[in-house]
Amino acid sequence: MPSERPHFHAKGNPPSQHTKSVLEAAHDALPFEDTRDFDECERGLIAKMEHPKIMADAGNVAWDMGQFDFIDEADSYESIHPSLFRQAKLNQDYGLYEVVEGIYQIRGFDLSQMSFVRGKTGWIVFDVMVSAETARAGLELFRSHIGGELPITAVIYSHNHVDHWGGIKGIISEEDVAAGKVEIIAPVGFMDNTVSENVYAGNAMNRRAYYQYGILLPVDPHGYVTQGLGQAASRGAVTLIAPTRIVSKDYEEFEVDGIPMVFQNTPDTEAPSEMNTYIPGMKALWMAENVTHCLHNIYTLRGAPVRDALVWSKYIAQALYRFGQEAEVMFAAHHWPRWGNARIQEVLRAQRDIYANMNNQVLHHANNGVTINQIHNVYKVPEGLQKHWHARGYHGSPEHNSRGVIQRYLGFWDCNPATLIPPSPENSAPIYVRMMGGAEAIVANCREMYDAGDYLMVAEILNKVALAEPENEVARDLLADAFEQIGYQQENPGLRNSFLAGAFELRSGIPSGQAVKTTNPDVMRAMSTELFLNFLGIRLDSEKAKGLRFTINLRTPDNGEEFIVELENATLTNTKGYQAETADLTLAIDRAKLEETLAGEKSFEQHIAEGSAQITGDPSILKTLASLLVDFDPKYEVFPGTRASDEQSIEHDPYDAEELKGVVPE
Repeated sequence: MPSERPHFHAKGNPPSQHTKSVLEAAHDALPFEDTRDFDECERGLIAKMEHPKIMADAGNVAWDMGQFDFIDEADSYESIHPSLFRQAKLNQDYGLYEVVEGIYQIRGFDLSQMSFVRGKTGWIVFDVMVSAETARAGLELFRSHIGGELPITAVIYSHNHVDHWGGIKGIISEEDVAAGKVEIIAPVGFMDNTVSENVYAGNAMNRRAYYQYGILLPVDPHGYVTQGLGQAASRGAVTLIAPTRIVSKDYEEFEVDGIPMVFQNTPDTEAPSEMNTYIPGMKALWMAENVTHCLHNIYTLRGAPVRDALVWSKYIAQALYRFGQEAEVMFAAHHWPRWGNARIQEVLRAQRDIYANMNNQVLHHANNGVTINQIHNVYKVPEGLQKHWHARGYHGSPEHNSRGVIQRYLGFWDCNPATLIPPSPENSAPIYVRMMGGAEAIVANCREMYDAGDYLMVAEILNKVALAEPENEVARDLLADAFEQIGYQQENPGLRNSFLAGAFELRSGIPSGQAVKTTNPDVMRAMSTELFLNFLGIRLDSEKAKGLRFTINLRTPDNGEEFIVELENATLTNTKGYQAETADLTLAIDRAKLEETLAGEKSFEQHIAEGSAQITGDPSILKTLASLLVDFDPKYEVFPGTRASDEQSIEHDPYDAEELKGVVPE
């Protein structure tokens, strides 16, 4: 990447008059007279957190609330959508709050919250944030004001996203769990979905998360502002302890540390594995991440299986009628609680309707011929729902969610044969550029469109030039300018961050530094042997494996598992519960020892040399297999020609940080 390319600086380009007009019109259409969220957000404050920074054990800053001070220093900014700025102000809560007597929340320490419920002998914790360090700091604040020395007796993971389990070792130890002192409760499918959502495509998800979460952007009015669900995700140590109790039925009622609770499994909603919880004795309804202060993602920009908006709506409806008729407080894994049965029912009904409407009306349009490439310009949230602040797009947007609904039901194809087997964009772009009169003429026309405020069309056309002529700095810079203005206009943080991140990369390149590991040791240890073998199949380079064939019998004697691992047709497969009669290699290793290999601590060869693994057959097969596996590069290009830059325009190299070890939130 040429070093002379200008860097994205703290202030970027100012918003154009066209952008200012768009944001002024948005402000005038919004219900700013409804201030209930601010009253609820401030309610129950016990103690503010005094320290803006929380340090990670690795030495970096895990959390810095001080970087968001600019949000409190102004009533508005011309470069931030007024609705998004309002949400950013609400996310400035940073301390310990009382929900009701016996229920407390640590808020503002991370993307998600940590909640404490008083049990008979100790504290029951609902979700534990992203990082061990932020969870530990939250626990210290809680103990100093409310919790005292009472032990943590149970932890409830509401669902399988990292910001709800990653901080677990900041508040409890594996030894206490193993000794039965702490119970960990999770919904059915928790471990499998934790791996499949975050590891199989983890490298690509990490790359995309740099856009959705604006990780390279400066935190200021012209860059990153908030993530909507919270101010940001922390950058500490992501840890995991496997659950000890699984809620497997649709509804299960049992006591947790002497407190009766009703668990409602809600699969395929905000997460593949998720559950709500009702505490009858407190009339308290925990809605996990199924109901927060925003329209959530049906399709998440980082990538994940598309969620079922209709099923999501129905689970909210069931919670409304099963628990919501008597609940007096509703709290969740993000944002602030709501109090009073009327308020709870109001929110539940609107949240039910936003997901049902999106599912039903998108399909209504699809059945009238609207395609995946048109729906985001056709579907509109009903006016009545737009007036509910909590139904606005602070995490999911109507634009990308509506496309997600069509993707779920109909897939990527728009039914036009011309788009069924399209050429790769970088191959078709030069032809477009030539037929449109060349790059110089295109840039001149796009500059006129830019001056007229037609930024989306500038991006549509100039993207062809950027693909066709990666070295064309004039075109790339104007494309970055268009992305920047589009970003300023967005209410949705993911859209804002993605457009601004595109501008950043076009101008500054991809920061140099070491690559992020695609997984972390805790997650790898928690993977089942089958999930690990599945991931090896993904890492295999089929080109290197051409013409090779071998069969491995794998056994883990301590837990009785057996697998056939076969390489054939340039494909690595595994079959659980079988052994081949004739295998080229047989490997026996206890699962406890295998975990050291999964975590990257010891190779198979080391275990064999130490006698903790036994082999018969051809040992060279292990080296052959290792030579066929790829370590994924998280710095692959989004725009051709955007190479790594030795210069940095940011405080640290995020590719050296510990915050994204193969797991990305939400």
